[in-house]
Amino acid sequence: MFALSSSDRFYLYAHPTDMRKSFDSLCGLVQNDLQQNPNNGAVYIFVNKVRNKVKLLHWQSGGFVLYYKRLESGTFELPHYDSEVEGLRLDYAQLVLLVDGVAITNLSRRKRYEKVE
Repeated sequence: MFALSSSDRFYLYAHPTDMRKSFDSLCGLVQNDLQQNPNNGAVYIFVNKVRNKVKLLHWQSGGFVLYYKRLESGTFELPHYDSEVEGLRLDYAQLVLLVDGVAITNLSRRKRYEKVE
């Protein structure tokens, strides 16, 4: 069951990742490169060099869940970021667009007004 929601935190690992890596190796990247605890409930996103495969690592009630998607054609469109950054924080909408193949490079969030009571 795909149990990700807008209440989760999402971090895109900024460097190309070998997709042969599994739970333990990806946890090592999270700990060593991102300086994060992989058990903190956040979702960590890894993309390969060709950008046609993506893995999401998520700690969920007693164990890790690994989501894996491979595109038959085309590539995932990644946001622009500083090359010295290890990771980039995304929100749920950006994650959905990334996984669905929609470019998130030129998106800007418009100001929304809320009714104050």
